[in-house]
Amino acid sequence: MSLSLDGINPYSSYSNYNMDTATTGKLEETLNSDLSKATDDELMSVCKDFESYFVEQMFKAMQKMVPESSQEMSSSTKQLQDYYKEQMTQSFAEQSTESGGLGIAQMLYEQMKRNYGLE
Repeated sequence: MSLSLDGINPYSSYSNYNMDTATTGKLEETLNSDLSKATDDELMSVCKDFESYFVEQMFKAMQKMVPESSQEMSSSTKQLQDYYKEQMTQSFAEQSTESGGLGIAQMLYEQMKRNYGLE
């Protein structure tokens, strides 16, 4: 039996790396595309995606500062724990961005509108 979500195996030791790489690649591809013809909603969506990714990276950096538990657990349990912690961090980042976040998305949106002459 193989447990897989969107092609990502949570038991794989590289699952977090693959998720980060996929998210980064998708965001980079979107930001490198021609956004001069984007609607306001599409532009704001890209800006929120960027802010969400930025906040997620901040959360991950903060988590690294918290000491790991000395409790023994099997490697598959540890990998599963890491997988769900990754999912929770992404969810928190997305929720914080949707509720106003740090304001990075709004500032980026306004700057991009000026740069692309969409005002």
